[in-house]
Amino acid sequence: MPENIEAWWARRQRSKGRAVPYPLGQYRAEWSSFPMLVRQYHPGFNRGIVLSQIPPVAEVYLVWQCDAGHFFVATPAEQRGRPGGRRRRSAWCPTCSELASPTRIRPADARRPSPPARRDVVTSAITSIPPGTAFFSHDAPKPASAAEAELRRRLDLRLDVDLTPNAVAVGRPFFGRLEVWPDIVLAEFRVAIEYDTAGRFGLEHVGPREHSDRRKDALLREARWEVVRIRCRPLRALGPHDVEASGVTDRVVDTVLDRLRALRGDLIVNAYLR
Repeated sequence: MPENIEAWWARRQRSKGRAVPYPLGQYRAEWSSFPMLVRQYHPGFNRGIVLSQIPPVAEVYLVWQCDAGHFFVATPAEQRGRPGGRRRRSAWCPTCSELASPTRIRPADARRPSPPARRDVVTSAITSIPPGTAFFSHDAPKPASAAEAELRRRLDLRLDVDLTPNAVAVGRPFFGRLEVWPDIVLAEFRVAIEYDTAGRFGLEHVGPREHSDRRKDALLREARWEVVRIRCRPLRALGPHDVEASGVTDRVVDTVLDRLRALRGDLIVNAYLR
C-alpha cells in the first residue's frame, strides 16, 4: 500500500540501515524518459527528497505541481501511466484535466431545467436561520484529530471568546445542508478557522476534497465571513489569509492572531485577548 513520503523514506532508512537510502542521481536514468514529470516534481514539496532518489516503481505518494500551478498527489506509477501511456507528454493534472473537458449541455437539455445535483438538495432542518449566523449544530462532527483539539485549546487560552458554536448558516446548500461546519468558529470576529493536513496516506484536502474546501470557503465569504486555514505541509495555501505550518505551535497561534488583526483590526482583536 502506498504511504506518504515521510513514512516511506523513514522505512527505507531502517531497511537500508543508512540515513540516505538512495543517493542523489541513482534513478536519474530511469526518470530521464519522463521529462515532463521531472518538471512537475519539486523536492521542496516532498521533504527535500530529490526525484532521482525515488525508484519509479516506489509505492509512495508524492506531491506534484503542474505548469498552471495546481498541486495534486499521485504515486510514480500513476504519473507514468498518464495520459494514455505517452511518456514524453505525461503532464497530467486533475484540475487541468477537468477544466479541459467540461460537462457539455446539449441543446435539447438546455430547453428544459435539469434536476438539481444531489449536493444541492436541501436535507437540513436548518432553513430559517439567516446566512452568516453562528450556532451549535448537533449534526456537526467531533474534532477530527488531536492536533485540531490542541489548536482549539491554545486559542481558548489566548482569546476570551465563546467556542460553543460549531456551525455557520449559509445561503446556498453545501452537500444538502444550509450550514457548514468549520473546525473552529470565532463568531465574535466572523472568522472560521480550519486545520488541514494531507492525512496518513496523503489524500486528504487534495483533488476533489480541495475543490470542496474551496466551495465551503466561498459560501462562508458569501455570508460575510472570512476563513483562515492552517495548511500543514505539503499542502499549500488556498486563500490569502491561510497559514502554512508543520503542526500546532505557539508561533502558529501567534500567526493566526496576526491574521485576525489584519482582517478585523487590532483594537477589536486585542479587546478579546486574555
